[in-house]
Amino acid sequence: MISTEEPQSPGPGATELLTPAEVAKLFHVDPKTVTRWAQAGKLTYRRTLGGHRRYPRDEVMRLLQESADGE
Repeated sequence: MISTEEPQSPGPGATELLTPAEVAKLFHVDPKTVTRWAQAGKLTYRRTLGGHRRYPRDEVMRLLQESADGE
């Protein structure tokens, strides 16, 4: 049976999470660079059940804005 329900959006207070590839695209860098930033403590991340890193969108956007202001 195929479900016709809409995908559920994150509940109130939930943060949208981005993949390393999505973050890399925003900064125009390689996804490995994003991983190095996370390991260096420049970006916080959460691990999925499968062990993959995900980055809070609000923090990524703040960092992107800060980097744009510094240019």
